[in-house]
Amino acid sequence: MASACALEWVPDSLYNMAVSAIVTTYSKYRRELKSLPENVQFDIYYKLYNKGRLCQLGMEFSELDTFAKVLKVNDKRHLLHHCFQALMDHGVRVSEILADAFTSQVYQALPDIQSKDKVIQLGFALGGFLSDAGWFSDAEKVYKACLSVCQIDVTVPSMCKSLECSVRLLHVQNSNCKYQEAKATCKDALYVIEKIDEHGTSVNKATLYTEYCALLFAESQYDEAFKHCGLAMKELSLSLPQKAVVDILRQCSKACVVKREFCKAEVLIKYAVSYARECFGCHHPKYADALLDYGFYLLNVDSIAAAVQVYQNALDIRQAVFGGNNLHVAVAHEDLSYASYVQEYSSGRFTDAKDHAEKAIEILEHILPKDHLMLSSSKRVKALILEEIAIDSHNKEVEDKLLTEAQELHLQSLALARKAFGENNVQTAKHYGNLGRLYQSMHNFEEAEQMHLQAIDIKERLLGAEDYEVALSVGHLASLYNYDMDKYDEAEKLYLRSIEIGKKLFGEGYSGLEYDYRGLLRLYRQVGNQNMADQYASILQQWNGIRHRNNAIQVKPLEFELTSTLQDLVTTYF
Repeated sequence: MASACALEWVPDSLYNMAVSAIVTTYSKYRRELKSLPENVQFDIYYKLYNKGRLCQLGMEFSELDTFAKVLKVNDKRHLLHHCFQALMDHGVRVSEILADAFTSQVYQALPDIQSKDKVIQLGFALGGFLSDAGWFSDAEKVYKACLSVCQIDVTVPSMCKSLECSVRLLHVQNSNCKYQEAKATCKDALYVIEKIDEHGTSVNKATLYTEYCALLFAESQYDEAFKHCGLAMKELSLSLPQKAVVDILRQCSKACVVKREFCKAEVLIKYAVSYARECFGCHHPKYADALLDYGFYLLNVDSIAAAVQVYQNALDIRQAVFGGNNLHVAVAHEDLSYASYVQEYSSGRFTDAKDHAEKAIEILEHILPKDHLMLSSSKRVKALILEEIAIDSHNKEVEDKLLTEAQELHLQSLALARKAFGENNVQTAKHYGNLGRLYQSMHNFEEAEQMHLQAIDIKERLLGAEDYEVALSVGHLASLYNYDMDKYDEAEKLYLRSIEIGKKLFGEGYSGLEYDYRGLLRLYRQVGNQNMADQYASILQQWNGIRHRNNAIQVKPLEFELTSTLQDLVTTYF
């Protein structure tokens, strides 16, 4: 047995020594390397990366033919991400170089392009990698060029390829917040499906419905998003690519969350997490994707501590895979920042939340244009944190400086949201609500009232009068009336409305009830209603007991078991 182990070990060691020897004399053998098998070439390139020889690696990866070969080494994709991100951080714009090389080759060869299927295959591989790595603008270039190849003829196989390419294009446009372009792409994809149907051929529409759901979700068309989530689920099959299955379940869970269909959302996202873990392992970017949407669900059902754990796990994975100035890492920082802010809201310890928010903004500003919509959300989170730090500073000069900075960030975020979505959008409404809270802190009470009223109006129209988001804005307006404008009758009605919605959605232990209870307690003392003050003092004490018991329970959000199959899930809920 010892001899067998030794024999297994020696070739591996000799192979590694050979790779190292080639890297040492790399310039001498560079041309000959092109004839080696793809996996051997990849190992040599990865050794260049390990040795810090990024200029030589960048020269190789900037050649489309070379990169096309390393894309075929699927079992080492995470290592390729390491190399690629290192080059991007080093200033080698390899993403843009490869995308431009591919599109140039395609457009120069049209319409008499040779080996059409081979070109489409390369386009899908390159575009898919760039999308997975977070370089959405370059992935979009590749898919648009690829789509032009698919559209050379109108046979059913070509139309099916066009549909697949359109769905991929729609995904990167959604991910890059290019919603107007996404609408056009979606319209084209639906037209292609009609043409395919006319030929008597059926295609699975689950991925298209999912991407359309994501677009509708971003535009706050939650009823339509939920409808298309149901259509996607009805066509969901394990015969689809594993990544597609995870993405369908994730997006459908988010659509259920905003419709407050929490039972459906829970089973969908837990299945997505479990399936991603089973298919890809606990260190894969697709598992991190599922965790981020699991965190979104947990945050929305008031499981704040669990959400923080899950978001931290997702960030750790994305940093390990991508690192550096990567968009996926920035998004994970932002999500963790907001969850940490919510968790520590009553404690006032915002150091971690602030650090994550600033890191997200730093990365995004390095990658994206200054007016990119993705910056809106990160700036909003930082502004919320700065406001709380300012209030707790007990230093007028520091407070004014932080509140002014927060105002600038909120106004920038609002402008970006209005430009992208207009007034009639939940994100726009959130920015109005945030400005309302900030203006209250700045003692601009009339402006604060106007902002809260605008937020409530938009949210009620989009979400209905009994939604969680409406309750948040109602509670904030109640606080303004109670603490700063002496409008006690209006404040009382608003507090009671906010409490009713919160208890209905989340139960007696909902964390947000604390601020409404404390507000009512203060209100009744101000107006001299001691009986009601005593009543709410007792209610607040009971609430504290519930929260204490809940917090004593050890949170293990990733320890769960699924008791149903995917088909059972679809049949039961959709």
